[in-house]
Amino acid sequence: MIEVLTATDLVQAISCLPKNVSYNYVNPKTRTKIKIEEIVRPEGPIYIRRYDPSKGQGPADGKRESISVEMLWRVANAMSSKLPVSIDRVLGASYNTRSALEALLAHTPQFYYCYPGRIEMIRSSSEIKRGHKHLMWRPNTPHELGVMAEYETDNMYISEIPSSEAVYEALVIPDIAAGEGEHVSIDVQRRHAQMQIALIIIGTQLGSRVWVASNDRAIEYKGQRIGEMDNVIASLNDVKLIQPYDEAARAARLIDCIWFRNSRFMPAVFEVEHSTGVTSGITRMKHFKDQIPPIDTRWVIVAPDEDRKKVYSEANKEQFRDMNICYFPYSAVEERWSQKIGHVA
Repeated sequence: MIEVLTATDLVQAISCLPKNVSYNYVNPKTRTKIKIEEIVRPEGPIYIRRYDPSKGQGPADGKRESISVEMLWRVANAMSSKLPVSIDRVLGASYNTRSALEALLAHTPQFYYCYPGRIEMIRSSSEIKRGHKHLMWRPNTPHELGVMAEYETDNMYISEIPSSEAVYEALVIPDIAAGEGEHVSIDVQRRHAQMQIALIIIGTQLGSRVWVASNDRAIEYKGQRIGEMDNVIASLNDVKLIQPYDEAARAARLIDCIWFRNSRFMPAVFEVEHSTGVTSGITRMKHFKDQIPPIDTRWVIVAPDEDRKKVYSEANKEQFRDMNICYFPYSAVEERWSQKIGHVA
């Protein structure tokens, strides 16, 4: 089961909607309809036209507008299974197609709209009020394609607090972290370590045990080596999923981060890359992939936001296409970590 949504997942979901029909907004009072005109894969943009039939308008009368790649990523990063998300809060007033994106997702099977109760704090007391419109991702209980479905949230309440920032505390990088023969600036090493720490914490919050590259395990965070953190796997030889395959543990030893669950699943494999390129990380993942049987997993490159094109250029090379590599920008990792999400069973 997918644990972390990407913009590609949202584009894929919306692309399954019939293109010869128009779609309503979640708010029943809104008369405007939405027509999908063009979808650019793998991660957008999505082009739409909006029109008002009550004014005698048809799809051709609507202005061509876009749901941007950035919008799709921001929504994907905000989603966690079974947790309500306010699209208005995620995107803010600067995105005028935010309600259209919300509506299109609500017409796809894995997304429901809902109205969780709202906890309003007044001085030292709290009061439960009718909640605002939210979207909820429920991948295990899909509804019919092309229609919207409301999820009842009678016992669910939202306390709206400002978003927190990602803060890295007491990070110490030993000299060996860069690896023998490598000349990597301390800033790049620090950024790489920050991403690994975030992936460890996110994986733990999602119920996974985490492998960290053997040459990075001496990095210290909050006075503790990351290789000694509670949920970090001590040895790949102890992972039952790959024990039967002689070379698998050796091939995975230097991979930056791997999530394992229940000794039977491997939700995601991550390589954190920086400005020097992404080929080495993809090659390392490819070698590991070749040592194990086909497994339902995500092969993910984590890289700076400005390296998006570089990542997809490498990922689309013939020798890597069977991996269906995903790109997870640094900003997306930090945004998800800063939400302090908890594990949802």
